[in-house]
Amino acid sequence: MYNADKVIVGILVLIIFFTTPFWLNYKRVEALPKPERAEKGEKCIEDTAYMRAYHMKLLDEWRNEKVRESKIYYQSSDGRIYLKSLQRTCMECHRSMANFCGRCHAMFAVKPDCWKCHIAPEEVKKWR
Repeated sequence: MYNADKVIVGILVLIIFFTTPFWLNYKRVEALPKPERAEKGEKCIEDTAYMRAYHMKLLDEWRNEKVRESKIYYQSSDGRIYLKSLQRTCMECHRSMANFCGRCHAMFAVKPDCWKCHIAPEEVKKWR
């Protein structure tokens, strides 16, 4: 090879360039936040893995079905029946918006629009 030294330098530069993000974030990785467990100690409407992955899809489906099709009940995978309501079903057990919803949403910089219409449980306490 006539330009072996240039090729080797080029490969080293590329390796450094592509691994820089890993070296800059070394030992700065944070664990995913753990939301508060339900206060009532009851089982959630679906299993934990499903709710972590699909809770927003489930809530969107609930909203659309309840408002547009007047379907007000949800049957979970194990056959239990629930009212399709963020405040009466979900927030009945998961009381603290800041400690339950807020932990993950803040970490991932997600701003759900749920609270434009719904009142967070902490706010309800202030009004009473």
